[in-house]
Amino acid sequence: MMALAGLPLLNTYYANARVSSSPSKLLKCEHRKEGIKPSSLQFSQRNACQIGIRAHLGNAIGNWVSANRSILANAVIVGTLSLSISFCGLGRADAKEGVNKPELLPLEFTPLIDVAGFLSPGQESRIIQEITDLEKDTGFKLRVLAQNYPETPGLAVRDFWQVDDNTVVFVADPTFGNILNFNVGASIDLNIPRSFWGRLAGKYGNIFYWREKGEDASIEAAVSAVSSCLREPQGSNACSEIK
Repeated sequence: MMALAGLPLLNTYYANARVSSSPSKLLKCEHRKEGIKPSSLQFSQRNACQIGIRAHLGNAIGNWVSANRSILANAVIVGTLSLSISFCGLGRADAKEGVNKPELLPLEFTPLIDVAGFLSPGQESRIIQEITDLEKDTGFKLRVLAQNYPETPGLAVRDFWQVDDNTVVFVADPTFGNILNFNVGASIDLNIPRSFWGRLAGKYGNIFYWREKGEDASIEAAVSAVSSCLREPQGSNACSEIK
């Protein structure tokens, strides 16, 4: 899902949708990628907030991502990762200046950095244990950064976590609406259907979900889903469900 500057090429996935602030404006969602049949869906702002994005875009994200993937280098998203995809033709989020603040890194190694304070100590402990067990059992490394741009260590996490082809960097940042953003290492990308990341972002990362249940709920649900996916046997049906 995202590419960190200076890292080996990693596949970047991002999910986001915007609803007009004016009730008189309609939300238009278009698929423009070659090979995708053009279509548009229009909802009033009220219906979009209640059912449009939640019911339709949440389900459509997976299909869209599978046809719209880009690989970026030397860019950052919300201080750490770079936005490469804006779903349904709703436009790119404004570019953000790169951040490199090693002073925000913890003194000791941890696979979870919560500079935004989204998680309680108990939640942090559970997530770290889940990540540790996953790496021990599978060799895959999941790293989680919870932030509110620009308060983030940014590019400093690259060396701190020694990100490689077997690493998934999950950045939780509500700045652009969808809180779930992923940087997927090349080895993992070969084995996990690309649609999985979009479906995951659509289910647990959309603004309606985390505003209702909290950023912490989105983070915990996403970590659990990624862990379950990476533990599944490889094959055409791998990660077909968001658990």
